[in-house]
Amino acid sequence: MFARRETGGGAPGENDRLRRLASPAVITVVRVNRRILTLVAALIPVLVLGVVGSVLTVPFVALGPGPTFDTLGEVDGKDVVDVRGTEVDQTTGHLNMTTVSVRDGLSIFEAFGFWASGKHGLVPRSEVYPPGVSREEIDKSNQEDFKDSEGNAEVAALHYLRLPTVVLLRKVTDDGPAHDVLRAGDELISINGTPVTAPEDVVTAVSSQAPGSTLTVVYRRDSAEQTATIVLGARPGDPAKGYLGVTPGEGARPPVQVAFNLADIGGPSAGLMFSLALIDKLSPGELDGGKFVAGTGTIDQDGKVGPIGGIQYKMMAARDAGAETFLVPAANCNEAKQRTPDGLRLVRVENLTGAVQSLNEINTGKEPVSCG
Repeated sequence: MFARRETGGGAPGENDRLRRLASPAVITVVRVNRRILTLVAALIPVLVLGVVGSVLTVPFVALGPGPTFDTLGEVDGKDVVDVRGTEVDQTTGHLNMTTVSVRDGLSIFEAFGFWASGKHGLVPRSEVYPPGVSREEIDKSNQEDFKDSEGNAEVAALHYLRLPTVVLLRKVTDDGPAHDVLRAGDELISINGTPVTAPEDVVTAVSSQAPGSTLTVVYRRDSAEQTATIVLGARPGDPAKGYLGVTPGEGARPPVQVAFNLADIGGPSAGLMFSLALIDKLSPGELDGGKFVAGTGTIDQDGKVGPIGGIQYKMMAARDAGAETFLVPAANCNEAKQRTPDGLRLVRVENLTGAVQSLNEINTGKEPVSCG
């Protein structure tokens, strides 16, 4: 005897439904749905990474080539180095100052893109914007450094040319005793009857008086000589000494006037090129021989050239602009040699006199001192 075997089961119609699910069309749909789910599951991390990489910022800034400016040329219709009140020699060629661009607030993707470009470098943000110091404070400090470099460049050039200088007010503080009387640009003639011939004379005259003392200041403004009486305040940090609230410096003797017309530039590294442009305009002939020269470097009133940061990016910017010669502060030479752009000649510079001499040597076909 054989027992009967059941070949189906469940409710009526169940077998028909199972047959439909097992059909090729249904199997294809199931496979497609699974592929879509797999694709979506794979894309989710990519999408999340894309959003995070585009939005999340990194604690780095990108340094790279910045704009260059011909100090013999014009910006916004004004001479970059504007000289009035005397005959100015006509110049050609270029004496370009160079800058470094700083890009902050970078996303992960932006940071990677700058790094991969080969023309930019990433440095910790704290090296450019120290913790505890606001962006506004840093920008203000950079602007003050730039103004100081302009004053130093003017004095260094005038000393090199052996032209007369006078004592001018570079700055008058907003909260100082002199604020409502004196202005930046005033020429100081005498204090309490003693002639002012150097900035140190102002410091001596003021610091030797006690707070509350009265100073009689003779000054010249717009070619007119004027006299003012000012009551000294107490010097911040040293209340036993008098305080006038001015910063004296040297400048061209009137009617000669020198102005530098570059805005939104910070730092002291344009000093060398400003000095060279001023010398070129106030002396016969052309320092650059009509060629394209660029460079960088701080300068003090004695003409000493100091080092700067970002030399490799400044050289890139100069070469991209068309420069053939680049003036390098002596202290930056080793760094500059590591990444010299093709076709750019490096000239080692220690002081203003040496820079002028090197340019003259180039013009006469001689080889100037290089970075080695």
